[in-house]
Amino acid sequence: MMLEINGLVKKYKDFALNCSMKVERGCITGLVGENGAGKSTSMKAVLGLISYDSGDIKLMGKSPAELREAEKEKIGVTLAESGFSGYLKVKDIVPVMAAMYPGFDRERFLNLCRRFNIPQDKYIKEFSTGMKAKLKVLVAVTHDADFLLLDEPTTGLDVTARESILDLFREYMEEDESRSILISSHISSDLEGLCDDIYIIHEGKIVLHEDMDKLLNEYGLIKADDGQYARLDKEHILSVRRTPFGYECLTDQKGYYRENYPDIVVENGSLDEAITMMTGGERL
Repeated sequence: MMLEINGLVKKYKDFALNCSMKVERGCITGLVGENGAGKSTSMKAVLGLISYDSGDIKLMGKSPAELREAEKEKIGVTLAESGFSGYLKVKDIVPVMAAMYPGFDRERFLNLCRRFNIPQDKYIKEFSTGMKAKLKVLVAVTHDADFLLLDEPTTGLDVTARESILDLFREYMEEDESRSILISSHISSDLEGLCDDIYIIHEGKIVLHEDMDKLLNEYGLIKADDGQYARLDKEHILSVRRTPFGYECLTDQKGYYRENYPDIVVENGSLDEAITMMTGGERL
């Protein structure tokens, strides 16, 4: 197990995080939720950047405080508010990274900068938002990390740049099957095509954990009028939302409802629909 969080509780004045989750070795795990749901708080707790009220975190089998420097060097991180001084150039970062991380691959980093059109002789303060986002990712993947912890790494990128960065994460995983990634995003399409499993977090709590293939293949959205909803078997309904035309129901057994209720519309599921229904519907 790369990461295990059990009953993590962090209380603020008007918000409380209370969640549990796991990241298996060799897997890409997604964490999705609206702004303020608890994604960044969870990641900062894992890294030991904030204290928490109760619960247990094991990263590579140890609590964050127990990790030795050599073990911390095996973690690649992007956080929304992190970054380099605007008065540095990319060429200035190279010796800093080499000193901090024995496994830093200078040649690969510079090759990736060329691949992603990151100039080496331009001050970072002159970079666009997208260029700064790409730079943080390139640093995270070029020091021989076993685990990437990525908080909204594609924010500020256009569609083409996002897909290029997602391809880089796939390459990172293909290089070593024991590696793992925990990635948060509010762009569900990024996670659908990347992650092995997904956690949906809402108001500080995990409201759904599912294998991504199962979610995309077996989940569905039932659309029923009042009469159809009344006679609907609710056993496999996860969440319900009232609409002007009747009801929408999220199910993890769309085949069952298509077979037994041929007169009712059952659409294919998506991560977007699961998020909408689990955060905005009434959970059953």
